Amino acid sequence: MVNTGDTAWILTSAALVLLMTPGLALFYGGMVRAKSVLNMMMMSFGALALISVLWVLYGYSMAFGDDVGLGLLGNPGEFFGLNGLMEDTTSEEGGLPVMAFVGFQAVFAIITVALISGAIADRAKFGAWMVFAGVWATVVYFPVAHWVFAFDGDDVVGGWIANDLLALDFAGGTAVHINAGAAGLALAFVLGKRRGFGRDAMRPHNLPLVMIGAGLLWFGWFGFNAGSALAANNTASVAWVNTLVATAAATLGWLVVEKFRDGHSTSLGAASGVVAGLVAITPACNAVSPIGAIVLGAIAGVLCALAVGLKYRLGYDDSLDVVGVHLVGGLWGTIAIGFLGTAAAPSGIDGLFYGGGVDQLWRQVVGAVAVLAFSFILTLVIGSVIQKTMGFRITEEDEVAGIDTVVHAESGYDFASLGSSGSTAPLAGQARAEARSTEGIGA
Repeated sequence: MVNTGDTAWILTSAALVLLMTPGLALFYGGMVRAKSVLNMMMMSFGALALISVLWVLYGYSMAFGDDVGLGLLGNPGEFFGLNGLMEDTTSEEGGLPVMAFVGFQAVFAIITVALISGAIADRAKFGAWMVFAGVWATVVYFPVAHWVFAFDGDDVVGGWIANDLLALDFAGGTAVHINAGAAGLALAFVLGKRRGFGRDAMRPHNLPLVMIGAGLLWFGWFGFNAGSALAANNTASVAWVNTLVATAAATLGWLVVEKFRDGHSTSLGAASGVVAGLVAITPACNAVSPIGAIVLGAIAGVLCALAVGLKYRLGYDDSLDVVGVHLVGGLWGTIAIGFLGTAAAPSGIDGLFYGGGVDQLWRQVVGAVAVLAFSFILTLVIGSVIQKTMGFRITEEDEVAGIDTVVHAESGYDFASLGSSGSTAPLAGQARAEARSTEGIGA
């Protein structure tokens, strides 16, 4: 029998997580220069459209179909087009319709792909991005989701991280954040640095958009984490509270680092600290106590605030700090379970600091490193093939002119039309000509 309360909670959570992708579009869109805002937002909306279709066709089956070999991949044809699932009310967990679970997991796949786009802001062809998104989801995300989220059940064999390694990842520290962060790092290498990186000012053009986006992400993340309980129960409640307090602590941690390092606590730092805390608590929200969540979040804020500067020291251009926030935050949150996990939490596992020894710690490390390596290597291959065939990066001339005008024939802010009754949006050719005459001036 269908549990209507749990079903309502999961469908609500799925809607909250879906809202996170437009929230991410605002967050990323505000962080880029004015000439790139629409392209940045379009990469998120493009991922939302494409991955939704692929998930229904074969993505769900690859992630949650019966394993076809060594816990690495679900059977792509088992539920092709969600065949046989519309009238199936059997449960992933007591009384939950399968289609509710399908929808909930779909939005995880969508935002994971969208997260990667922040690493290649200002310089990626939209068509190439869409090709990459479809291939990457198929080759990387769907299999990794099987590893992490597909648990063994009646007559069903799931993924190796969940069932053999027994690493804990409640809501996606490995499958979502380490996965996307490693992919972002690989694509940053493939596409190379933006013109003027490390020399020209590339400040966020609209910090209110960034703050609004961060607020929507925080709001939606309660569905992301608490919804992963797959029921309206105590586990969801613990995850909700831990998500709140870890994120708050991470925001404080980031702001303190900024104050001591730069002399100012900034709105961009607050928004970034919010995301860092959300990332870090994601795998651990059912495994730690509220005090543990505060510690985990505060450390995440400090680590990620320091990590975003690595791109300047190491020479890679991760435009919007996908590596510094999602890869570093995801690694810390996943591994921290091995230190801060407590059997008093719903997961029932003690970490090192609670007398559990290193047994869970090594499992967390292996799971995190495996996903990092798999995602980085395959993304490097996928991105390189696209770059050498259809071309992934726009030309330098188009980059200077502005990717919005050149690629989308639109402008986020049509200042030229102020005071005019007609449309005066510049053509791509005019924009390129103007850019050549003002080369080196930031948008």
